Amino acid sequence: MRSAEICLHGTRVGVLNELDNGHCQFQYDFDYAGAPVSVTMPVKPEPYNFGTFPPFFDGLLPEGLMLEALLRQLKIDRRDSFAQLCAVGGDLVGAVTVGQIP
Repeated sequence: MRSAEICLHGTRVGVLNELDNGHCQFQYDFDYAGAPVSVTMPVKPEPYNFGTFPPFFDGLLPEGLMLEALLRQLKIDRRDSFAQLCAVGGDLVGAVTVGQIP
């Protein structure tokens, strides 16, 4: 299982986990009471469960030439969206940042 810290405007809001079965789960931190990371994922105490990589986070990934350069430079598998997100997570467009948790 891999995990990534999700921040909004520099404040940690929760954790994105890639589960062993390939599914993903996003959980807001228990004490977080700020704005949601996305209108499609309002703040709630229960985790969000996804059968695949979550659409909101998928929309943050690079495309086209930027994606090709990332895959080639860091030798990331094209199907490994979680690794891609962690690789570019500190330099995303918008207020969300992502950092892999060791």
